[in-house]
Amino acid sequence: MAKTNDAEVISVPNLLQAKVGGPISQADMHMIEKAEEALKDLRADFGQWLEEEVGKLEAAAKVVKTAGLAGPEGEELFVRAHDLRGLGSTYEFPIVTRLAGSLTKMIDMQEKRDKAPLALALAHVGAIRAALSQNIRNDEDAVASELAGELEKQSAAFAEPWKD
Repeated sequence: MAKTNDAEVISVPNLLQAKVGGPISQADMHMIEKAEEALKDLRADFGQWLEEEVGKLEAAAKVVKTAGLAGPEGEELFVRAHDLRGLGSTYEFPIVTRLAGSLTKMIDMQEKRDKAPLALALAHVGAIRAALSQNIRNDEDAVASELAGELEKQSAAFAEPWKD
């Protein structure tokens, strides 16, 4: 018995252009260029904004040193680290995103904060400060990469019992 390989090809129309009002006009391109220029102007402020956020993280860490991670102070440290996890790459410091992400995985739940090693949490904070102070933006720096890797390893080992 002979097999037939009948196939039907369905072409789906691309409706995106219709949804955005047709092709991009010269006026729209001009607006895009203006937005890109505005973003370039904002980049000059990224370092200061990141400095402020790291300052908030360090202030929370200072309180945690005496109060511990178990109370609301630990939650504040988590909130600050969580903010930096999102802002690091936005502000062109992906190493900060990586380090803050490692810290948040370790203290993202009250149950974890109750048992988390304070020294490890503070080591993350110190590494974030060092990256910013030394203008180390990514893990192309061998020392930063090794440090981030070790902190991630220890953080993951601690958080393993809570893994989904």
